Amino acid sequence: MLRDITIGQYYPADSIIHRLDPRVKLFATLIYVISLFLAKGVFGFGISVLFLAMIIWLSKVPFKFMVKGLKAIMILMIITAAFNALLTPGEVLVSFWIFKITKEGLKNAVMMTARLIFLILGTSIMTLTTTPNQLTDGLEKALRPLNKIKIPVHAIAMMMSIALRFIPILVEETDKIMKAQMARGADFESGNLLKRVKNMIPLLVPLFVSAFRRADDLAMAMEARCYHGGEGRTKMKPLTYARRDYLAYILVIAYLGVTLLLRWV
Repeated sequence: MLRDITIGQYYPADSIIHRLDPRVKLFATLIYVISLFLAKGVFGFGISVLFLAMIIWLSKVPFKFMVKGLKAIMILMIITAAFNALLTPGEVLVSFWIFKITKEGLKNAVMMTARLIFLILGTSIMTLTTTPNQLTDGLEKALRPLNKIKIPVHAIAMMMSIALRFIPILVEETDKIMKAQMARGADFESGNLLKRVKNMIPLLVPLFVSAFRRADDLAMAMEARCYHGGEGRTKMKPLTYARRDYLAYILVIAYLGVTLLLRWV
């Protein structure tokens, strides 16, 4: 299960999506998330599916690799579907004990599960096709106007970049510690809930120690390189828009326009 977490991972490939400016990908991801909640009916979701399929095809990221990331949120999707199916009032289809499954509940369960799947896949494309450094530069430059009202944009972007970079590292560290503890006889799967929680202590303690050690090493490395924030810093590779970036903006705005049109029709 730990190997299935794809958040924060970068998949190297030579595609037009990889070559896009990170600001374009941030904007496109935001628009796509908004469009998922604006989409209404079969045609609205159909446009979202076609747009997502086109982006995945252009990114050259294997679809199996992206779907693998859905396994980590399978429990969340099941809980979301169950709550929508059982707690939505409407025409009752099945009734048992104190629970009632309604026609409207089943419809909402399908819609919310589909939205959650598309949301994960859509946001994964951004991290899979953008390195943490590019993501930091794009986020910092996109939010630069907020510096005028004293918001530390560079610090926020740096924290997000470090967090994304640490996710795959900590997942790999957790996997190593778990295998080492299982080789020593630890059991993380059997027993009741309380026993499982107690069995997680040999895993969590060394994981926290390792995380704090890595954080301390990173802080010392940044201090050794005289890092003091974003003020006065320059970029080795300044972000500049190319023709493909403007075309991508036009495509994303056109997609949003079609989504709004289908909602109002």
